[in-house]
Amino acid sequence: MISGWQNLRIMLLLSTVLPVGTAVALEPVSGYAFMTPETQTMQGDDFENPGMVTVDQGETLFREYRENEEYACAGCHGDNGERLDLKKIASYPRYDPDLGGLVTLQDRVSHCWEVNMERFPLMYDAPELVALETYVRNRARGERINVQTDGPMEDLLQQGEALYQTRLGQVGMACRHCHVQHQGQMLRGQRLTQGQANGFPQYRLAKGEITSLHKRLRQCFISFRAEPFDPGSREFRLLELYLMSRGNGLEIETPAVRV
Repeated sequence: MISGWQNLRIMLLLSTVLPVGTAVALEPVSGYAFMTPETQTMQGDDFENPGMVTVDQGETLFREYRENEEYACAGCHGDNGERLDLKKIASYPRYDPDLGGLVTLQDRVSHCWEVNMERFPLMYDAPELVALETYVRNRARGERINVQTDGPMEDLLQQGEALYQTRLGQVGMACRHCHVQHQGQMLRGQRLTQGQANGFPQYRLAKGEITSLHKRLRQCFISFRAEPFDPGSREFRLLELYLMSRGNGLEIETPAVRV
């Protein structure tokens, strides 16, 4: 029987033979298309989708007025998020010079939480922040991703793409080896997708938990024995930008259900 590491090594050998760009899909395809009918059904039913538990947790935080505080997310954006700008949500990461340049949706939520609502700071990928991100993205479910790719974003995108193409770790693999050259093939009992980010935060059945994009990137890095960057690091922000731009035109599916 071929082990998971042997599979990785075989794919690595293939990647040294196949030129970059081989098997590149002409259009972005959501990971949903690679899932079994059972998993697709689970994602499409809000009563069966386990990620909806995190949506509910985020909704509670969104509406919460704490003791001796006069602000809540719902105070500006409506009890059900009806005043959220859904098209703007679908455009993250964005460039905002007032917030230091490249801003992810977690950055935006964290800024409102800390500065506008005058609450304690939340670390990147803190459970409360992931819950709020999941709720906000879920409000925009069905909106098509539309990340800016020109202007000040052009150079940042090139940096993100360079990271995506770079071989890392003891196995010497890059993101593109799995998600471009070998998409659709099986690895460790899972079908390799394009690695699209339109469903994050997503519920991973193999882990039994909601998973942010940066947490999933860490898991990928560890799988090919590379030292992962920290959640919220510049490197992961750049990768998030590139990954989201690859999915321009795909619908937001948060919370997607994946293996």
